[in-house]
Amino acid sequence: MPPRLTHPLTARYTIFMAHSYLIFDFGTDEEAAQQARHKLEAWKQGFRLGNKLLLKFEREGSSGADAGKDGAATSAGGDAKPAGAKKKSAVNEQAEKPELRVHVRLLIRLDFSDHEKLTHQRWLDRIPGEEPFKSVEAETVLYTDPAFTKTAELFDSLD
Repeated sequence: MPPRLTHPLTARYTIFMAHSYLIFDFGTDEEAAQQARHKLEAWKQGFRLGNKLLLKFEREGSSGADAGKDGAATSAGGDAKPAGAKKKSAVNEQAEKPELRVHVRLLIRLDFSDHEKLTHQRWLDRIPGEEPFKSVEAETVLYTDPAFTKTAELFDSLD
């Protein structure tokens, strides 16, 4: 009997592979978090990772947007001063105000297909070992971890 031609073929390379998440807690060090973002973006472009490496920031605590609104209102309030004086006064006001500290966490989602298991594992090992990441607290969440669904929902909810 000949093979069935109507039998649906399974796509060999489209087998579902769950995401892996790397979570880095930068505390209040926004500068280190931005350095990490720059490094990830360089890797993403250099290695042509596209959507295989996605990152999002989670910021908790006082929002920096409130400070920006206050700063803009105070610098725009003095219309009688020359433009140079406005800039100096805005800089002085920002220097005098206590800096608002925001707790920053960086979430990275690695999304490699099933036939890229070796590449996936290499990125899981490489990222936490590099400089901006190895000095901060890190957590790896794999598909088998109990916190995976919570982490996936958090990642999807961030902008």
